[in-house]
Amino acid sequence: MLPAMPPALFLHLPAPGLDAQPTAPARDREVAFAGFNGFPLKGTVQAAAAQAAPWFAVLAADAGPLDRDGTHPMLPGSHPDRDLAHWLAAQGIGSLRFDKRIHGASDPRLDSSLDAQSGDLQAALATARELPEARGRHLLLLGRGEGALLALLVARDADALLLVGMPPQSMARSLVAQLQPQFPKDTEGPNLRYLEAVFQAIRDRKPQPAVQGDVHPALVRLGASLMAPETLAFVRETLDLDPWALAARVIGPLALVWGDRDVQARKPASIPASFHGTVLELPEANHLLRRETRPRSILDGTTALDGYGDEVPLADLAPVAAWIKGLPR
Repeated sequence: MLPAMPPALFLHLPAPGLDAQPTAPARDREVAFAGFNGFPLKGTVQAAAAQAAPWFAVLAADAGPLDRDGTHPMLPGSHPDRDLAHWLAAQGIGSLRFDKRIHGASDPRLDSSLDAQSGDLQAALATARELPEARGRHLLLLGRGEGALLALLVARDADALLLVGMPPQSMARSLVAQLQPQFPKDTEGPNLRYLEAVFQAIRDRKPQPAVQGDVHPALVRLGASLMAPETLAFVRETLDLDPWALAARVIGPLALVWGDRDVQARKPASIPASFHGTVLELPEANHLLRRETRPRSILDGTTALDGYGDEVPLADLAPVAAWIKGLPR
């Protein structure tokens, strides 16, 4: 997973009537289930509105030690997955969202590998199929950011995929694309060489490389974060993972959603010919699908955080509602 990164360098790393802003539905309940290798997981089942659709959603959270509501310790006032679950309920779609195994974890021996985290998602899908709220319904797997990659890995266990803010390239390439514009021209070379040296050390299972030249301290901290023992296996397994190759293997309905004000995962200028799903770009929407009216040209990893709080309403999700309405019944 992309670790929590210091924001100073952007290192953090329908039809009318279907698109109402979410309210807080009263009907929800707590559940517990066994994840990969029996790891105990807890989540919330969100009931649908009275006019239920023939779909039930499972949410896969973004990067970092997020809880079931999508809350990161650095952003305690933001609950994007909870709000998305409420929005889905207003569309007639119940959902299951769950705490990531690394949420609140302090045991360095915790298995946070790709197998473990994708296995947890498979367990959540299997659990969802047995829930009374999902009985007789198709499963929609909704992944955000890193969760989109995990969703692609377990796509065969769901009936449709809705991927929000999917990284448009591998983690290594994404980090370079995010960081390179922020390096001063006179230090761009040393910083890029150091970043690539970190990537190679991860691939080769070697220690963090020594700093040579004028390297920004935040980049050194990022290197240490990427190579932290508790998440190193996951980073190594996903560093060069190509999301488009995974998407090309998906058989069922698949939609990719990006906000046009998303500074963390931008819609690519061109979509590979191998992709045969739906692409949606939402106007005035940020990475959390909240409304962002500021021009993207003035947004970066620090300023964008001002638009992530719960006080910011969701963007216009009518195109997403329309895609969901068009799914097989």
